[in-house]
Amino acid sequence: MDFTKFYADRVVPMKGSAIREMFKRMADPEIISLAGGNPASELFPGDELSKIAGKLLMTSPTLALQYGTTDGYPKMRDCAIERAKKVNAYKDGDMALIMTGANQGIDLTAKALINKGDKIIVESPSFIGSLNAFRTYECELVGVKVEADGMNTEALEEALKNNDGVKLIYTIPTFQNPTGSTMSLEKRKKLIELANKYDVAVLEDNPYGDLRFSGEDVPTLKSLDTEGRVIYAGSFSKILSPGMRLGYIIGDPSICSKIEMLKQVNDVHTPMLTQLMCVEFMKKYDIDKYIAKNRELYGKKCAAMTEAMEKYFPAGKVKYTVPEGGIFLWCECPTITDIAPVVDKCLEKKVAIVPGNNFEIDINAPSNKFRLNYSSATIEKITEGVRRLGEVLTECL
Repeated sequence: MDFTKFYADRVVPMKGSAIREMFKRMADPEIISLAGGNPASELFPGDELSKIAGKLLMTSPTLALQYGTTDGYPKMRDCAIERAKKVNAYKDGDMALIMTGANQGIDLTAKALINKGDKIIVESPSFIGSLNAFRTYECELVGVKVEADGMNTEALEEALKNNDGVKLIYTIPTFQNPTGSTMSLEKRKKLIELANKYDVAVLEDNPYGDLRFSGEDVPTLKSLDTEGRVIYAGSFSKILSPGMRLGYIIGDPSICSKIEMLKQVNDVHTPMLTQLMCVEFMKKYDIDKYIAKNRELYGKKCAAMTEAMEKYFPAGKVKYTVPEGGIFLWCECPTITDIAPVVDKCLEKKVAIVPGNNFEIDINAPSNKFRLNYSSATIEKITEGVRRLGEVLTECL
């Protein structure tokens, strides 16, 4: 039976993530991927977590395998609050919810707030997963350019002034995906000022904030919020394990209580076993020492990538900004209009990159930008992958 005639209007225009589709093309083990967003698997505490899981299943099987509460295992919520307090993202009176990955929290926040035809202001470019989530609620996405120091706040004010029906500003202010940029303190204060002035909610997505390897920390938007309008999305995926699917939402109870109801319908609760594993890991080990290892490795990998880019990229043909943390680096080729032929030639050379149009509101418009990831490949593969990429860029540019 062909179900296409029964499709809901909201799913008709949807397309699968081009990044996920690219993974299917990268089944060839010879391909070096600089395309994904996976954390470094060599950092996963597999031995520690396997022992923790085994002990839990031996000593507390009912707790680990039974239904849990929708808002999360209490001790897991305590872990999330503890992480949020380190960046002043939790205040007295806030509510914390454990999510099956931060993406679920982003999706359910939009579901709780957005009607068909409402508008969401997003960074341009922005994280494809969030953009796709927002699209399913038939809203209008309004893009605001991301600069080296974050969202252009003058353009943000123009967008707020000239668009009726804006309910939400979505931002990844620290080590933004895909650009790697970090919003300055001045711009963060301005964003909060504008959110207050135009009475809109703010969704602060902060999955990479723990991964700073140079520069100085910048206060979270949540810490600057005095009116309770910032909803904060945090994650354990980049500091512990993405496969455990553990994230959290922190915000005013008036919105979090609705998100909790939507989660109950969505998946009832986040798996108890992974929540308990995280709790035990946090209890037994120093997570900050573990995070420090992440920072050190990503700093080395980022340096290896930028050194290789300096060596192998055609001089003066590619613009990029070196990030101070996170896992992504953003590149622009000013002399061309469409990076697609470069992407295809890269796959022929057995190296994968992500074209920039995937992160834009109009994914069909050509882009001369591309995203690189330095977290998942080894330093040797990063160097070789950039060398191959440099050959293609030299040929095409």
